[in-house]
Amino acid sequence: MASLPNLHCASAGKLVRTARPFAPARPAARTAAVACKTSASPTAAEAGRRQALQLATAAAAAVLFPGSAHAAKVNKEYTPVKDAQDGYSFVYLFGWQEVAVKGQDVVYKDVIEPLESVSVSITKTDKENVSEFGPAPEVAYTLADRVLTPPSQEVKVLEVKETVRDGRDYIEFEFAAKAGNYIRHALAVVTVGNGNFYTLVTGANERRWDKIRPRLEEIAKSFTVVDRFAAT
Repeated sequence: MASLPNLHCASAGKLVRTARPFAPARPAARTAAVACKTSASPTAAEAGRRQALQLATAAAAAVLFPGSAHAAKVNKEYTPVKDAQDGYSFVYLFGWQEVAVKGQDVVYKDVIEPLESVSVSITKTDKENVSEFGPAPEVAYTLADRVLTPPSQEVKVLEVKETVRDGRDYIEFEFAAKAGNYIRHALAVVTVGNGNFYTLVTGANERRWDKIRPRLEEIAKSFTVVDRFAAT
């Protein structure tokens, strides 16, 4: 099994970002630009790489989505979703339609702009916390590069951060994937709970990113995973 690519993190607290995720003049290269807040020792990093690869294998049939105690503005722009059986909730944009996608627990998308969508996937895991899969930047890159996009697409991870919502740890990241004739810009949120690894992904065509980004951020922030059964 191939090892994870080396990730060079920016200085603490600084975001690695360009005006556009892919500059036309630059040669296509499968690289990641990642902002991180902490650095691991060589031993911890190596263990993290192994854990992240396990994550990629476990999630190979999956894709997508986040968790959050943030209450998105549930108004005429958003429709709430609550799955009590699987223990998660989020909101999606009003007017998006539910579609069936193999390997996904649920998917909603715009019928006119098909790249504008949100999806949630659930994969069984024996881990109890998302941090057990390794350093957040490596987990994000593994998912973006090997799980959430086809192998033929060039991927760049633009931002990675770790958050805590209602006592649960989440990894949130932003990435872009370049296909032959379009770029999809996306936000993803992952967490662990109820014996599952949850992934939420929401995104859009790069040409509409600046316009729709605030709405997609609300979707990502709204994602929340809760314990399905209270302790007895």
